[in-house]
Amino acid sequence: MTERIADAGRGISLAYERIGDAGAEPVVLVAGLGQQLHSWPDAFCARLAERGYEVVRFDNRDAGRSTHPRFRPSSLPAMFAGRFPPEQYDLKDMAADTVGLLDALGLDRAHIAGVSMGGMISQTVAALHPARVRTLTSIMSTTGSRLLGRPALSTVRMMGAKPPKSREEAVESAVKMFRHIGSHGFPFDEAWVRETAGTGWDRDPTAGGVGRQLGAILKSGNRTAWLRKITAPTLVVHGDRDRMVHPTGGAATARAIPGARLETVAGMGHDLPEGAWPTVLDLIDKHARSSDVTTP
Repeated sequence: MTERIADAGRGISLAYERIGDAGAEPVVLVAGLGQQLHSWPDAFCARLAERGYEVVRFDNRDAGRSTHPRFRPSSLPAMFAGRFPPEQYDLKDMAADTVGLLDALGLDRAHIAGVSMGGMISQTVAALHPARVRTLTSIMSTTGSRLLGRPALSTVRMMGAKPPKSREEAVESAVKMFRHIGSHGFPFDEAWVRETAGTGWDRDPTAGGVGRQLGAILKSGNRTAWLRKITAPTLVVHGDRDRMVHPTGGAATARAIPGARLETVAGMGHDLPEGAWPTVLDLIDKHARSSDVTTP
């Protein structure tokens, strides 16, 4: 797992890793809001690679070691009112980043899987760049409709907390958040959360990127019309105990995308607990292999 930097075009550089055999069928994993490439656990990626894929994971813009624009994000009230600075990017720009990474890596097509905001980005790649997507897997994500997939009120309150100012604060904040939004039907791996949060701080201690990424989501609005254009075979995966993106968001995504299949994972919240890996890996793998007969 050697980290490298790719030029994704338009002034954006993305940090990425390739895991598995070069030349194997590529699976690109797209991270969620404020998350970095290692939010896709090493062992999860290794097990997916063992199934015969080359796994690509990367930092979205404004996360980790990828490009961070320097403009100040709007306040939450301003975002909800539709007021953004002129520099504010949206999910189409982040989808173009992902396609730029494919170009830089010489990948004509790939299986794309994304979690949460990463699911939104993956959906947008499939909608606007259909020739680049072999299959789409949208995990714990939603359509952008403000009526569906809404976070629990308790989650919204936690999201309003001040950003951490130290590594220790970042770790404790992550533990508190993932105890809340994590998979209550599976054991909570506090050690992994602490390690991941600490690594995240070491790689990128800045705070503005989360606000700018959230701005990209809200600026993009309801993307249901885009989703109806998706032609890639689509799998939608959602936990039944998700406090960050209510399961109605996954159901709406599956309804909007022609031919999409919805799979609900009992006990899963807004994370990827190790106990759910066999189910999620099987779903991604079988969906990718099914494209051999459904996609030219």
